[in-house]
Amino acid sequence: MDSIKHSEDKMKYLKILARQYPSVSKAATEIINLEAILNLPKGTEHFITDIHGEHEPFLHVLKNGSGAVKRKINELFDNSLRDSEKQTLATLVYYPERKLELISKEEEDLEDFYRISIYRLVELCKYCSSKYTRSKVRKLLPEDFSYIIEELMHEHRKSEHKEEYYKSIVETIIDLGRAKEFIIAVSNLIQKLVVDKLHIIGDIYDRGPRPDIILDRLIDHHSVDIQWGNHDILWMGAASGEKTCIANAVRISTRYSNLDIIEDIYGINLLPLATFALHNYHDDPCDEFMPKVTEDVPTTEISLIAKMHKAISIIQFKLEGQIIERRPEFEMDHRLVLNHIDYDRGVFEKDGVEYELLDKNFPTIDPKDPYKLTEEEEIVIDRLADSFRGSDKLQKHVKFLFAKGSVYLKANSNLLIHGCVPLNGDGSLMSMEIGGEKYSGRRLMDRMEAMARVGFAGENRQDPEKLRGMDMMWYMWTGKCSSLFGKDNMTTFERYFISDKKTHKENMNPYYTLREDMDICKSIFDEFDLDFEEGHIINGHVPVKSKSGESPIKAGGKILTIDGGFSRAYQGKTGIAGYTLIYNSRTLQLVSHEPFTSAEDAVINERDILSTTVLVEHKTQRKQIKDTEEGKMLQEEVDELKELLYAYRKGWIKVKGQ
Repeated sequence: MDSIKHSEDKMKYLKILARQYPSVSKAATEIINLEAILNLPKGTEHFITDIHGEHEPFLHVLKNGSGAVKRKINELFDNSLRDSEKQTLATLVYYPERKLELISKEEEDLEDFYRISIYRLVELCKYCSSKYTRSKVRKLLPEDFSYIIEELMHEHRKSEHKEEYYKSIVETIIDLGRAKEFIIAVSNLIQKLVVDKLHIIGDIYDRGPRPDIILDRLIDHHSVDIQWGNHDILWMGAASGEKTCIANAVRISTRYSNLDIIEDIYGINLLPLATFALHNYHDDPCDEFMPKVTEDVPTTEISLIAKMHKAISIIQFKLEGQIIERRPEFEMDHRLVLNHIDYDRGVFEKDGVEYELLDKNFPTIDPKDPYKLTEEEEIVIDRLADSFRGSDKLQKHVKFLFAKGSVYLKANSNLLIHGCVPLNGDGSLMSMEIGGEKYSGRRLMDRMEAMARVGFAGENRQDPEKLRGMDMMWYMWTGKCSSLFGKDNMTTFERYFISDKKTHKENMNPYYTLREDMDICKSIFDEFDLDFEEGHIINGHVPVKSKSGESPIKAGGKILTIDGGFSRAYQGKTGIAGYTLIYNSRTLQLVSHEPFTSAEDAVINERDILSTTVLVEHKTQRKQIKDTEEGKMLQEEVDELKELLYAYRKGWIKVKGQ
């Protein structure tokens, strides 16, 4: 370590570190603390993807930790509680407020129920916190009951010296009428302790009704990261004011009769679009634009939504043509569709073949300049852009996605990425030219992410870099080199206007077939500096057709695709209602979920989501914190503190305190 003395930069750093640890004892104490933490078991990680606005099943899976809470209850109370008691306890942990409200109306001896529940919940809390330091648990404690919970968790209830003390605390909580609040606080703490880290692997938005509830819950979560999905980047682009993204986001919301999220939740004014649609498509039945979800929607409203759907779709196709023409590097000329229509004959030409259009009414398109917006369309999209930029709640949610999110994440030897690593047919990394330089693989993803951040954060709306970043967000939604999209094409126009399904085909990136080749799989691991023996790639994006026998476990267990259909729109194809992953210190477990009924059913009938767990990996030796990404950072701190200690003892740095 004598080399430390000769490194001027190192000595400067150690002197700064000495301000925080001004004595030998303080530095030594912190080293002892960190070394102990490094040898604790790794915390449990929870992986969820493709939530698509389905807030109720998501919140339930979050509350039950994909079955982790129930497993803890079964382990702790294996022979001491009946199954019905275990189920009641689990429901109390998941929905403490609602369950207590129900029990208060049914239970004859409420105080006795409170007493029994408090004892059981505290024991469960102790059990779930056993692999954490007191300091870490303390940070998670609810402010109102932090001291009381800590006392109960660290006192031995059956100790003859403390039995009365323990009992007195519980009785006083009940006597003061605080049992309900205490049970709620402990239940929420257990939810936090069961899962140390939450990973959301993309697609919070679209299709389902309440992505805002999901994001509000994630904002309050104690430890979460997000890997952006293609539907997320679409809304992020829309929040930036990128008009093509806005048109796509509104179109999808009309397609699924989900305009409440735009109007009521985000406060975005759709009246200009509705007025425009009624004026221009008044006599048009818009049959091809009828929303896919129509239950609980009045007939008159369905007709209006269909007209709005068509109006915003035409605006979208025009805007996409404009962006493709100004960004030739996107290489998307094949998506210039409006100039391939013979408007007099009502046919569309593609690859030398003519197709009759299902809808031939285009009152706002000038055949001589099909991508030019009419004056009315300009007003509609400008007002929508102002509303998207001006929505405080949307801006809050998107800022959170940028703060906690990224295109991909390396976490404890695993690569988390929503879609794919774009490959060519021969297995080589797909490349894209940006600013005169070619990018591929990890560098391409990093470049796209950096551009997206500039597109959102840039203040000057006319800044060319901001405009490029905004356009890049649209490309990330739909471009062939985007790891979030993972296809060669998005045939939105053809699906609306052409009956021949051959024209609807969207080819998946070769990644989805080549990933089974172990050499190519290993090359992807190498691209991201991942340990092939220890690591995995965890994807979402493509629903796994479980009912057809498809497995989410790919490439001999090296790649896990966990989109199993949280979205109801996909459950007919998948046969289940989602996959999640649980990765603790010993095992990697894949959990498949049956459809969730409702939170009300879960509370009243104590009906949990029926889940099936498959063991993907089991380690005979527990993985410790020192084996994780967090552990590597802590080890660096230990090494630096040891250098500081050495400098103190050598007299190179003056000790300022004792």
